[in-house]
Parts: sequence; structure tokens; C-alpha cells
Amino acid sequence: MKPIFLLLAIAGLWGNKLYAQTEFSTDYLKIRIDQKGYITSFKNTTKKPTSEFSPADKPSPLLSLYSSSRKKYYLPTKAIYTKAKTTLALFYPNGSVATVKFEPQKMYFRLSLLSLTNRSEIDDIQWGPYHTTIDNLFGDVIGVARDTSMAVNYAIGALALNDATTGGKSTNIGDCAPFQYMIHSPDKKRFPLPSDLKEGQLFAIGGDGKNDVAFYSHPEPYYRILYGNSADIDEKGMVSIVYHASDRRKGKTILFSLIPFLPTNKPNHIEVEPLADVDYIGSKIALWGSPDSIALMTVIKNIVKAEGLPYPTVNGKWIKDPAAYLNDVATAGSNCDSVIAYTQKLGFKAVQWEHEPMFGIDRGNKGYINGFSFEKKPLKYTEGNKSYKDFTDISNPLGIWAGFHTITTALRQGTKDVSPIPSKDLAYQVKRILAKDINPTDTTIEVTDPTYLDEIASWEGHTEHLNMIKIDNEIIYYQGVSKTAPYRLHKVKRGYWKTIPGNHTKGDTIYKLQVSIGSGYDGIIPNMKLQDSVAMYYADMSKINGIYYHDWDGQEFLFNQGHGYYAVKRFHRQLFDRAAQHKLPDLRIMGATLSEGSWHYQSVWNVGGGTNMYDVKQRKWGSSTSEGKDLRDVAYANYFPATFGMNFQLTPTSKVADYEHIQAVSVGAGATYQLHISKASIEGCPQKDEIFAAIRTWENAKAANAFPNHIKTTLADPLKDWHLEAVDQNHWNLYPMQNGEKGKAIVLSRDVKGGY
Repeated sequence: MKPIFLLLAIAGLWGNKLYAQTEFSTDYLKIRIDQKGYITSFKNTTKKPTSEFSPADKPSPLLSLYSSSRKKYYLPTKAIYTKAKTTLALFYPNGSVATVKFEPQKMYFRLSLLSLTNRSEIDDIQWGPYHTTIDNLFGDVIGVARDTSMAVNYAIGALALNDATTGGKSTNIGDCAPFQYMIHSPDKKRFPLPSDLKEGQLFAIGGDGKNDVAFYSHPEPYYRILYGNSADIDEKGMVSIVYHASDRRKGKTILFSLIPFLPTNKPNHIEVEPLADVDYIGSKIALWGSPDSIALMTVIKNIVKAEGLPYPTVNGKWIKDPAAYLNDVATAGSNCDSVIAYTQKLGFKAVQWEHEPMFGIDRGNKGYINGFSFEKKPLKYTEGNKSYKDFTDISNPLGIWAGFHTITTALRQGTKDVSPIPSKDLAYQVKRILAKDINPTDTTIEVTDPTYLDEIASWEGHTEHLNMIKIDNEIIYYQGVSKTAPYRLHKVKRGYWKTIPGNHTKGDTIYKLQVSIGSGYDGIIPNMKLQDSVAMYYADMSKINGIYYHDWDGQEFLFNQGHGYYAVKRFHRQLFDRAAQHKLPDLRIMGATLSEGSWHYQSVWNVGGGTNMYDVKQRKWGSSTSEGKDLRDVAYANYFPATFGMNFQLTPTSKVADYEHIQAVSVGAGATYQLHISKASIEGCPQKDEIFAAIRTWENAKAANAFPNHIKTTLADPLKDWHLEAVDQNHWNLYPMQNGEKGKAIVLSRDVKGGY
């Protein structure tokens, strides 16, 4: 881990400050930084001879500076290493000098930005891009380049070490990468590109931009859906890694959409709220390289624990551990008599009350969602209905968490922060000035400046009935604005969303509110201060009701303030910190999306369902759409569990063999799912007991970490079928099946260290 000085270019005046090419090493990686401040070598030191992963013609800037006003990057031109302080001074053509702390650890390098001079025009700094020659898999969410082949078996990646540092490029608008397709072949021999496509080419997602199932429209293996750009590819398909940090103390106006290439989601302008004390000074990352086969469970796990990053567990296991990839239950129908019993028989650990209405927060109830005496009993039972707390009082001691399908932070009409008196901490897109006094009945509202007031609602779907402004304590609906003076709002409705019409004075501030989307997700977005309170509400509600599972549908609403992945991290940190104060177990988080902001906290990604995700009859990842294949590829590349979504409801014709197939592919591909259950569907299935027993056998073996990687590779093949039998608590026989007949048994054993 000690640096080696290759060339002393200039000493003397600088003492031990060296213009030098310097090499640094971890247990698995050696890098070289040249006299200009570029990484010119990434070497795998676990093999002899060592393998080089830095492109000869593309050195990697250790740190780049970005000016959004000039839309320009500044790259280092000179580097001075101070051995005694383990710092690098990086010099830039605009006159800036950055001081970077560079600390080799056993398995990674810790890089921290200590200071930056001449920074007035620099509003963002970027770690990298760190270019590699790896052209197999790219983890766009967490920033990793992976070659999973047996011949190479190596990965290079980075991780943010604080919340102010986020994945992706300085040029990302709203701190989010656009949601789109990119062309990339993970194996050029197996999946050659057609002549009309090229590496790195971008395409819009499918559908109308509102129906999320239709987003996924390309089953071809070289169409890769993107959920970030912490890793990117070039025209040769080679992977680069990048993280960045912003000076969020400055306000700015952005033109934002997560899906900017579809007319239904065209960008809206947002005046991004300045956040005191959130700056890029102190930005910190871990840079690492290792054999891919040990990257997650040895290297990344070590970084997470050593640096105090979020480390949620289930059954004592880190949620990123494949042995802890657990399936959940999603309820259907209205009768909850046997839900807990079914879940326990399956060996599953969580229940989503999918039959209940989507949950939206109301801070007015202080977390007592069934009344302050738990007098409301919404869960239907044959012998007396139950409150949510009644349910969790039974399920929690069994290690089974339960919770809702939520609309995340969207604030609904009629709730404390919206009506009858709206909060002063609602997020807004733009603010303007009232040009004339109005009384409570006036519908002629004039503004001094109509700029951007013609934009409809939020970028997501542009839901017309959510097109609202707020003046003082009144929410007002409108649709459009005059193009010439006097600038009047059109189709005005006063006292909207159960607020009270009032007198407003010339010069009052008009806030065009930031909102979510319709279709049951209707709500207003909180600003960062109120978002913090919403996160704490969820933790308080969890404590009061014993609810330790949360499904963030509309998770993208966390992006709508313009702070992107930072807002996601901040929300989850507030939630988990408050939950820790309550001494709650680690919460199980599911979400509608996956981002660098949620990767550490989120356990599963069980979105979608049915044949869009996995078709058991056709033995195919997504037959109706490409959703299953697309999310599988994103998840796997980012060391995250893939998903079959909400799926596989039992029917009168359900067979054990199909559920053994589901479990086998689930284990092999590292996928989870929500089993959609109802009392009627299960009791109407003649083979229910045998199916439950088969699923439980696979779950027990998975929890014991009994499947070696070479077995998982075989299990992941959808064209194969398997049967698993338990010999005892520590051993299993795995049989390949051919035309209903068993093949030779493969003996599996409990991994005492890796299982539980």
C-alpha cells in the first residue's frame, strides 16, 4: 500500500513535494498517476503477468472541474504529490488548484477533496472519468466496470463515501441520468451488433411515457436500459466510471425531465432550492479493483463497513448478500385469515398489503394511521377485523415484516401539509409576482412575468388537473397564461384542493407548485426541509404500528426538487437514522426504481409482474415486454437482486414443477419476486401444500448459501428444470430434470460462514 516514486522530475524548492509519476497499490490493484494528474495505469496484480486495464490512448483525470455557466470541464495539467501528507495538488488551466487526500487502504483507495482555489465559476467537481478497457458489463447505478469471464474475472469501480457525492456526471441535469436505452453488446461474439447500430448509441424508451410497462420495448440483448451513468461506455464499448459533487449552496434554474426524449414527459423548468452547507469540498470516494468474483462480498462489503456506509441487514446478513435475497408476499383479495401462516410456510420474510389502498402520508395523524387508540380495523378477518398494528404484533415476532405500497413523498389533498392551510415548505418549480390585488372571488389573476407559467404540472405526464399555484395560504388551479400583456392566468379555479380563497395583494409571491402525477399518485412534492420531516414521519409511523416494510412507488418523486440522487440519499438517511433512534430493526425497502441514491438502502426491486417480467410457460424473461430482461441486466451489472416482479399466483392448475423452475432461476440469476396470494387462490390449488414445501426447500438452501457459483450459472438457464430435496438441515440433493425424470444428484452443503 506504499507509493513508489518512478521519476523525480523536480525537487529542491518543493522539498518532499514531487512532480512525479507515482504508483499506489491495494491487495488487488496497482495504479499509476502521472505528473499531469492522470491515472495512466490500472493493473490487476492478482495474476502474473499483471493485466493492464487503462487504455493507452485515454488516460483518466483524477479530478475534473466543471463550470455550468460555461458548460466546460477543466482538466488537470500538473500534479504535485506530498508524501508526508499523502496529498496531491492538482493544477488547472483556469488557475484553480485542488488539494486531494489520497489514502491507500488494504482493498481500495480513499480520495477526498480537501480544498479548491479560484472556485467562483466551479459549481461541480467530478471524480474521473476513470477509463478502462473492460467491455463486458457496466454498472451504471453504482459505477463499476466488470469482466465476468473466467479468463479475465476482474472489476474496477468506485463508491461515494458521503451523501454529498453522487453517482454520474457533472453535466447531469437535476443530478439524474436520463432514463433511456443505450446500445452495448456484453459479448461481441455471442451478440454481434447489427450494421445499423453502434456502441453507445442512445434511444428513447418505448410507449407513451406514462405506462411504465410499455417503457421496456427491446428484447435484444444489446439494448441496455439505463438507470444511471456512474458507468458509461465509449464508441468501442469500453467502460468508464464517474462520480461527482455539487455546490448545492447556490440556487439555479434547470430544465428537467427524467425521460426528456418523449413529448409526454418534456422537461419543465425548476428553480432548484439552495441547500446550506452542502458543498463539494469534502467530497469523497473509494476507488477499487479486484477479481469480479470477490468484488461484492469481499471488497465492496469491506468498503461499506470500513467507511460507515449504510449496512442494512436481514437475519443478520447484509441485504446485498445473495444468501439474503428474500422473496416477499403481496396480498390479493380481502380476507387476511391465513396471510401470516402462508408466509411462514413459504419461508418468506415480508408481506406487502397490496390489497389495501396505496398509502399516502398525512402528518396530521402523527403516525397513528388507525386512530390514536388503533380503533380502525381495515384488515378483514373471518373472526374479527384487525388494525395494522394487530397484524404486526403477530407477524413481527415471527420475523415477518409487513407494510404498504406507498406513493412515497407525494402529499395528497386533504392532508396536514396541503389543506386547508398548505405548508410554507412545499416545493415549487418557479416563483412569480402578482401584478394586481385580488379578492376571494376574483378569477382574473395577472402576473408581472409569465415565463414558464405555460408549462403544465410536472415533467412526469404533465397531469393537467395538478397544474397549481400557491399564493399565501391558497392553492389555485389554472391552465395557461396570456402570451402578451397583461399576463393573465387562464381557466382559474380558486380555493383548489380544499384550501380557502383569500385576499391577495399586488407584489405577493406566486409559487408554481411542483407535483407528482395522476392515476392515484396525485400529490404535491415537499421541499427538502419538509422531505426530512416526511422521512421522520415514516420512521415514527413504523415505530407506532410495527411496520418495517416500505414500497416506494413513485420513488422518482424524490428527484422532483432538482437534487436527484442526493435527495434520495438524504431521505433514506433521515428515515434510517430516525428508525435507529426508535431502536427499530433495519427497514425493508422496495422501490419503483433503483438509483445510486437508494442502492445501499434498498433491499429489493419487485416492480412489474406477470409475463412482462417472467413467463413460466415460455421459460422466458419477459414475453409480453422486455421489462424482465431489462431490469435483470441492470440489477446484475450493479450487484443488486434482479426481479420477477409481483407474480406466480397459484391457480387450480398450478404444478410443483413450475415453482421449482421459478425457484431455480431465481437462485441462479439472483432474482427475487413477490408471490401474489389470496386465500381463494391458494385454497383452490390442489397442489398448494406440495408447492409451498418445494418453495420452502429452495429458500432454506439459498439461506444456507448452499449453491456454489458454478451451480448458480447452470440454474440461471431458463431452458433447464430442476428438483431439490432436503437430506437434512445442512445437505440437499439437486437433480436435473429431463422429461419428468431425475438425473444424477448434485450434493449441496450448508456454507457455515456464508449461510445462516
